[in-house]
Amino acid sequence: MTSRPVIGISTFLTDAGWGRWDAMRSVLLPERYPALFQQAGGVAVLLPPDAPEHAATAVARLDGLVLAGGEDVSPALYGEPAHPRTVASAPERDLWEAALIRAALASGTPLLGICRGMQLLNVVCGGSLIQHLPDVVGEDHDHLGAPTEYGRHPVHPVAGTLLAGLLPEPSVVVPTYHHQAVARLGEGLTACAHATDGTVEAIEGPGFTLGVQWHPEQGDDTRLAHALLHATRRTPVPVPAA
Repeated sequence: MTSRPVIGISTFLTDAGWGRWDAMRSVLLPERYPALFQQAGGVAVLLPPDAPEHAATAVARLDGLVLAGGEDVSPALYGEPAHPRTVASAPERDLWEAALIRAALASGTPLLGICRGMQLLNVVCGGSLIQHLPDVVGEDHDHLGAPTEYGRHPVHPVAGTLLAGLLPEPSVVVPTYHHQAVARLGEGLTACAHATDGTVEAIEGPGFTLGVQWHPEQGDDTRLAHALLHATRRTPVPVPAA
């Protein structure tokens, strides 16, 4: 019997309340992240921010790594001042996840970055970010949904890329919520999908190193989750068709 791959998923620190407890410092992650990879056949392990020097130890015990969405990445990491609309409030998470990414790249551990996770992957590889996308594509865009809802728009995979092999359709409609995007592409990375307005919607690197600007955990398409699991050392199941 093949054991289930262990997939580590980054989390964030915030104040939360429940029961008798109010505003307690907590490690949180929306439930749909682990559920996506559990349903695809993996065991989900949550990774709270830790000292960056412990990242290689953590990654060595994983079969795959997922960098979840969340707050804006600090522009100090790519040498720029903050835009007035940038909200970068998680320095401990930035440093921890950057170390996780470096450890995964060094070890060849399959990696999937989601939204913020894709942006941080790009920054770790030497790239930069558009800090407020409406400054580039205008206010009338579909990258953001309503304040409490995800938007939806098509993305177009680039022929010949890893992503196009996983999502072979000319366009795929995805759930999305972001106001930042890739500006300068990081070293060793390829833009592998674009929005209709030209925004980079996915990047990839050597092996199974993939970042997507959208939120697969908020939709019904499980192909990226299955692909990550398929790329692990344990190779549990093939990637399903659309």
